[in-house]
Amino acid sequence: MKIGYLGPDGTFSQQAVLLYQKTVTDKTTLLQYNNIYAALEGVIKNEIEECVVPLENSIEGTVTSTIDLLIFTPELYIKGEIIIPVWEDFLVKKEYNGEKITKILSHPQALSQCTGFLRKYFPDVLLQATNSTAEAAKMVAESKECIASLSPKQSAKVYQLKALYEGVQDDDQNKTRFVVVSKQKPKQQAKGKKTSIVFTTGHKPGDLYRILDIISIWDINMTKIESRPMKHQLGTYIFFVDLETEVQEDLDAALKMIARKTTYFKFLGSYMVLK
Repeated sequence: MKIGYLGPDGTFSQQAVLLYQKTVTDKTTLLQYNNIYAALEGVIKNEIEECVVPLENSIEGTVTSTIDLLIFTPELYIKGEIIIPVWEDFLVKKEYNGEKITKILSHPQALSQCTGFLRKYFPDVLLQATNSTAEAAKMVAESKECIASLSPKQSAKVYQLKALYEGVQDDDQNKTRFVVVSKQKPKQQAKGKKTSIVFTTGHKPGDLYRILDIISIWDINMTKIESRPMKHQLGTYIFFVDLETEVQEDLDAALKMIARKTTYFKFLGSYMVLK
C-alpha cells in the first residue's frame, strides 16, 4: 500500500505518517509530496491509497487547504487521526556566530504559531513562507545568506543545523491534528470513535439552530463546529462538525435526520486516534 505525506524529510507530517505506518499490517511504501494539495490529489488520482495531512493546530486552528478538499471532494474520507506535539526550534547553520539574520523561513502555520517569539526577538526581520518547516531548514542549509528557519528538532539533524533557540512556539501545549485520508468510505460507528460531517442549511431564521438541536436531542457531544465559505457566493457557508457518542442508535438516528434537514450533507468518517 502506498501512503503519501507532506515532505521533505524532517516534517511533523513525516512524524505522523511514521506513527501511522506502525499501525498498518500491510506492506507500505511512503511517498513524499511538495504540498498538502498534491498529497490529497494523489489519493484522488489513485497514485496512492492513503495520505496523512494536517487538519488542525491548537494555536492556529484549521488547515484550510485540507478541510476544503475534504468538504468539496465527494470521494475523500477520514480514516484515522494522529495527534503530534509541535515543538519549533529556531535553526541556523552550525557555523553561525552572531551575524545579522536577514530572513526567517517556515511554513505559514509555524510562522503564526511563533508570533510572540518573532515579535520579541526579530521584529524587523523579513519572514518568508515555505511549503513545509523541513523545506525551510533545507533552504537554510543550502543558502549562502545568513538566514534561519522555524523547524522541528529532527530537521536540524537531517540538514546539519543547530538550534539557536529551542521551543519558540507561543504555547508549550501546541499540538497538530493529522488525519489519514482515503477514498474508502468508513463505516458509521459510535463507540470509541469520533465522527465528522459537513452540511449546509437554508437561509431561513433558525435553520442552523434546528440542526444543532437534533444533535442535542440525541445527547451527542459536538466537539467542533466551523464554517467555511461555499466559494461560489459571498455569504454562503458550509459547516464542518465533529461529534462523539457511545450509542450507535443515537448516532444513526441523528445523522439520518440531519441529512434530511440539510441542503447538502456529507459523512466524512468515523475514526479513532491512532497511537
